[in-house]
Amino acid sequence: MTETLQLTPPRAGRREWLGLAVLALPTILIGLDMTVLHLAAPILTADLAPSSSQLLWIIDVYGFVVAGLLITMGTVGDRIGRRRLLMIGAAGFALASAIAAFASSPELLIAARALLGLAGATLMPSTLSLLSNMFRDPRQRQLAIAIWMTNFMVGGIAGPLVGGALLEHFHWGSVFLIGIPPLLLLLAVARPLLPEYRNPRAGRIDLTSVVLSTGAIIAVVYGLKETAKDGLHSVPVVVLVAGLLTGYVFVRRQLTLAEPLLDLRLFHHAAFSVSLGAQTFGLYVLAAMQFLAMQYFQLVLGMSPLEAGLWTLPSAFSGIIGTLGGPLVVRWLRAGTAMTVGFLVAIPGLALMALSGRTEVVVGMTIASLGIQLVLALTYDLVVGSAPPERAGAASGMGETGTEFGMALGVAVAGSLVTAVYRSQVTEQTLPSGVSSEARDTLGSAVAIAEHLPGPLAQELLTLTRGAYTDGVQLAALVSVAIIAALAVATATLLRAK
Repeated sequence: MTETLQLTPPRAGRREWLGLAVLALPTILIGLDMTVLHLAAPILTADLAPSSSQLLWIIDVYGFVVAGLLITMGTVGDRIGRRRLLMIGAAGFALASAIAAFASSPELLIAARALLGLAGATLMPSTLSLLSNMFRDPRQRQLAIAIWMTNFMVGGIAGPLVGGALLEHFHWGSVFLIGIPPLLLLLAVARPLLPEYRNPRAGRIDLTSVVLSTGAIIAVVYGLKETAKDGLHSVPVVVLVAGLLTGYVFVRRQLTLAEPLLDLRLFHHAAFSVSLGAQTFGLYVLAAMQFLAMQYFQLVLGMSPLEAGLWTLPSAFSGIIGTLGGPLVVRWLRAGTAMTVGFLVAIPGLALMALSGRTEVVVGMTIASLGIQLVLALTYDLVVGSAPPERAGAASGMGETGTEFGMALGVAVAGSLVTAVYRSQVTEQTLPSGVSSEARDTLGSAVAIAEHLPGPLAQELLTLTRGAYTDGVQLAALVSVAIIAALAVATATLLRAK
């Protein structure tokens, strides 16, 4: 009897569930921050006049820095304490948000977004690893992670409403300021409600591995972005190859260290490795389609930020249903089967988005969000649950690396695909006579130029550029269909017995 009691995981009590509400604050903030930034992109483009490359860096440099540092920060949390790291990150995120809000140039905004990434890299692995320690009972942990993930959707729902209203009446920098109050609240209540946890046997952090992992991720993504945008040129190809070689050196180094930054032993578990891949590329597709849909609503269909935000609400609500439905589905289906079903549900939604048109994009996003979010609700639990408690910080760091890397890569690669199609159709030869060549840079630039042209000439320019952008969105949607289909096959075959 005593043996049975010792083997039964302790169940969470009132303090743990109140702590979950505290951990919801940065999660809501991340969901809100991504949505409002997508909404603000067209207005930001008109104000700061960034190039197409600068605009993509403004959007995704946060994700690249986070992806490069999440593994490091997960390991740091194991060493200095996960609650302490969470509080440090919250203070840093609030400060960087204020800098971003008042940026006066594309370069300063990119730098501020990079600082946000540095601070953000401390938030998510801290919250997820604290959850794994607070909720040891598997059924309670599944529910807690589903609720934790739902807060991304809550932030996504609040983003279009709050951000759209702010952008209607205030400067675009206001979308960064709205994240500061929740972070101050977190700092006030974290100590009494959240337990501290650190790995007492943790060794030192290998700074060489930190530099190698961060450099490899940023170099690879930069090379992919620039190659997709401008074709094969020496500089981006050299950077891409250098990034891949750096990544190889990083992996080899982890195999020789007694205390590696990235614990490659976790990849021996099929549940961990396949779930991490499904999570990364599922979020790649979700982030890419959300970003492109926001731009499509505003720049092609001519909606205001608030109107565009309202049209994203159906997909946000369906995402909540998918997230909360994940723990329920696995009561009747194996996790691998449930993930396959989720991906199969998403495929017709993405195919519908490829048809373009407001109704098709809204309905398609709603269907795709339902299926993909159901999968993500299961992948997080499998990633965290496959690691021993003392490595929960590292495992959650790897899980969040997949999350942020997938989201950043989705925006970067899909945005670059659309830019490549756009520039292939909007050339010096196809532009109407007398129109500035700056219209070739981005659709936002073309829309801004059209506002100062005579009616017939403006309409000719908008027809050309909006058609080119729409073709790019369709290509990105078809690529997403292929990715999700491959993930469905992978989960069906590799997680068959899990």
